[in-house]
Amino acid sequence: MTDLHPADPKVATILVVDDDPFNRRLLVHALQRDGHQTLEAGDGEEALRRLRDDAPDVMLLDIAMPVLDGFGVLAAMKDMPGAAGIPVVVISGIEEQDAIVRCIELGADDFLPKPADVVILRARVNAGLNKKRLRDLQREHVRIVFSRFLPEAVVEHALSTDSMESLLAARRMEGTVMFTDLRKFTTFAEGHPVEQVIDVLNHYLSEVGDAVLDNGGTLVAYLGDGVMSVFGAPVESGDHADRALDAALEIAGPRLASLNRWLEEQGIYRRFEVGVGLNAGPVMSGNVGSERRLEYAAIGDTTNTASRVESLTKDLGVPLLLTQSVVDALQRERPGLRFVDEVAPRGRSATVRLWTIE
Repeated sequence: MTDLHPADPKVATILVVDDDPFNRRLLVHALQRDGHQTLEAGDGEEALRRLRDDAPDVMLLDIAMPVLDGFGVLAAMKDMPGAAGIPVVVISGIEEQDAIVRCIELGADDFLPKPADVVILRARVNAGLNKKRLRDLQREHVRIVFSRFLPEAVVEHALSTDSMESLLAARRMEGTVMFTDLRKFTTFAEGHPVEQVIDVLNHYLSEVGDAVLDNGGTLVAYLGDGVMSVFGAPVESGDHADRALDAALEIAGPRLASLNRWLEEQGIYRRFEVGVGLNAGPVMSGNVGSERRLEYAAIGDTTNTASRVESLTKDLGVPLLLTQSVVDALQRERPGLRFVDEVAPRGRSATVRLWTIE
């Protein structure tokens, strides 16, 4: 939410939930005296509407209320996108230990008996704000990191629903894997200054990366002058083959043309070509690595075959190859599909039917 008091990092918006107007006014007065903006709710259902519509920084919550009590609010927050991360301080006249334990188990961060001591209340609110700001910083870091290889809309949805961890958990999924390679880049790199080589490589990778992300794919790895990406993982997509083919056509067409125009404008006068290989099937999707470093991966025979299919674009003299499994998975009509050959990729005994599109 917008910070109404950017000069003071401890000032925020607090939702006060209590069915007693007098108690609400006492809390509101104390909070406003500290410079906070306040919102009010007289029952649990109104509190949930406020949480959804106004996204406060901290909530002060009574337990015994009509319509929906505080326990019901805490339980409902678990299923509300974004609300699970809002710190909750329960302020109630109910002092039974079982009730306090139940509040904590349902997600409350703290418990204060009525009437709340102003000094202790201030400390609890500040602790909640510090917790929320730390969480917001962590979420922003996660957003920045994962937006580099996942579509931004997917990242925002995963963060708003607190589902990032489950999104990247190990799963077997159906998808289309794509490998791209920039032809003769190694020869180019040997004869040009390192600064120019890196600049050219970054422009190429930006073009490919944008094509993948714009079509809903996931950037899995940069492989020197090559890129591995997957469509349909870690986010399920029934049209993964279509998305992958759209990205491949974009890379081999307008994206490559844009790179070559830029090279000419820079006075490099070198035109590159690309090779793109697609294969569809089951992939093992999830984070891999050690405790010190993790990265997302999509592995398995589908991935291995896609890599080998890309290398066959050189031998067969076409910039784009897709396997029969990709053709079978396409949901849209694709004029221009042409059968190329049936070959056994390196390291495989079984043959694969290969297609291109013109």
